[in-house]
Amino acid sequence: MLEFGADRGTLLIGAIALLALERGAELIVSHRNLARLKANGTPCMASSSAAEYSAMVVVHVLFLAAPWIEFSLRGERPIPWYAYAAIAALLAAQGLRWWTIWTLGPRWNAPAVVAPSLGAVHGGPYRFLRHPNYLAVALEFAALPWVGGTWYSGAVLFAANALLLARRKRQEEGLLAQVPGWSAGFER
Repeated sequence: MLEFGADRGTLLIGAIALLALERGAELIVSHRNLARLKANGTPCMASSSAAEYSAMVVVHVLFLAAPWIEFSLRGERPIPWYAYAAIAALLAAQGLRWWTIWTLGPRWNAPAVVAPSLGAVHGGPYRFLRHPNYLAVALEFAALPWVGGTWYSGAVLFAANALLLARRKRQEEGLLAQVPGWSAGFER
């Protein structure tokens, strides 16, 4: 077991670094998928404005920076079992996210651009959830503060993310309703 004395920040910085690398990989996949849609001339609809997407990007950058800043200023020690449970939750969130990305294939992108001509997806995690990626994001925002005891930044950023995701989800569902078979697939 890790000791949380002098190395208590190591676990937090490691979790932040892994999440940052994961976000970078997401952006690569997203850019590639959007470029393919554009190159193929696939009609697409954006679920949010550029300003709304920019706000989400800012919240996600703060999600990675603020916990370390708060930890550095407060220096509180995490409770070991909570920290381990949080790491497990972060890993579960990554598994769910990449299962979602893999299931959506060329449809998946960070700005939630919808391409109705690609059809609906009801397999993978979509057999159980309407928005599995949003659950993964919420789980990350809830879990990371437990790694380093960064409750203040965690609470503020969780609330900001929840507000942004609620709006984005409504907008995205409005677009997805135009995808043949999407609404019918969730009736069961």
